[in-house]
Amino acid sequence: MPKIEELNALLETVLEINTSHFDESTELLGALPEFDSMAVVGVITALEESFGIDVADDDIDATIFETVGSLLNYVNQDRS
Repeated sequence: MPKIEELNALLETVLEINTSHFDESTELLGALPEFDSMAVVGVITALEESFGIDVADDDIDATIFETVGSLLNYVNQDRS
């Protein structure tokens, strides 16, 4: 299960911003200008490649991308 540090490193790479101060309550979608619709696609692709998960189209909604914590919870949920 990925940890917040791993997720922050992924976000830093995709968004090209410093994420060292991000914690689980850090808001993403709507709060960061860099986190636009194209960034969402990039984050999804990076999550699938880096963490070996499959992000189903049906799963994708704004609540997943509200905060670092909500995104981390989605990444770590049981998909079996």
